[in-house]
Amino acid sequence: MIRQPAQSLYLGCFPMGATTLITISVVQIDLEYGFGGKGFLYALWVLWWLDVAISFICAFIVVHVMKTRQDHNLGSMTTVWLLPVVTLVVASTTGGILAAAMKDFNPMFSVVTLTVAAFMVAVSLSLAFMILTFYLLRLIIYGLPEGGSITSVFIPLGPTGQGGYSILLLGTGFKSVLPMIYDDTDTLGLPSTGETIHIICVIFAFILWSLASMWMLYGLLAVQEVLSRTRYPFKLPFWGLIFPNGVYAILTVQLSYTLDSKFFRVWGAIYSVATLLLWIWVFIRTVLALRGGEIFEEPAMIDMEVSSNAEKQTVVSAEGIMIQNV
Repeated sequence: MIRQPAQSLYLGCFPMGATTLITISVVQIDLEYGFGGKGFLYALWVLWWLDVAISFICAFIVVHVMKTRQDHNLGSMTTVWLLPVVTLVVASTTGGILAAAMKDFNPMFSVVTLTVAAFMVAVSLSLAFMILTFYLLRLIIYGLPEGGSITSVFIPLGPTGQGGYSILLLGTGFKSVLPMIYDDTDTLGLPSTGETIHIICVIFAFILWSLASMWMLYGLLAVQEVLSRTRYPFKLPFWGLIFPNGVYAILTVQLSYTLDSKFFRVWGAIYSVATLLLWIWVFIRTVLALRGGEIFEEPAMIDMEVSSNAEKQTVVSAEGIMIQNV
């Protein structure tokens, strides 16, 4: 599977799914119901470190295999390339939530968790921006993906939206644990250190929200363009619309709390309801399509479809150039 260009990219979904379970366990089971106490929270912390290790494997090993063991080309590129690197930013979000829960009884563990989470989100966003740059180039040269693959144009909201939310959590976390009164350095011991980091994180989160909004508008225009030319059947990749739009809504709502902004509050509520309605529609269509089994399509087949469409567009472009030369 690791050598398969399409299927190997989905390995990143495993640690991302695990972080969701850890986050729910911290927020609902530990903080909401007080189950397990410190022991349960430490167990979740250990599981988070395991998830961090798997996320690093996806971000580094899978990307390395893409470079050395697989055949890729710009024409067949999709935003699925982001999946291995997004694992880090998702894990960093869970780290921010864990750090907030641990700061009252172990501030040092909280600082370590926040620092590792900050490293992960920095690496993940750096790789994601590189990939998104080439993806924009792919769209300009080869055009929009055809068929159900057009839903992939919303995936850039994932790293930008999740990254902004993670950075907001990290800023709040550093603000709550800093300054460290037993630290002798001139950095972590300053009274203004935590507040300064928090302000910087809010600025970066707003920048990422702006980028996510840009990709959201590009996605809407792309879907409208494809729908105006053709219709395509409902397929499993439609589920890929939920996560990126969901994290964009979460970031918008979180910014409304941080900035006390009516605009972000209203827009976050509207987009959250729209995402919920989208989830309900996708869920109903999935249940209806389960009977015939036509909804299931191997990721490799989707990748082949995108590659085939890109090759056709390349041929058409080449023919146009030849005609002009004649």
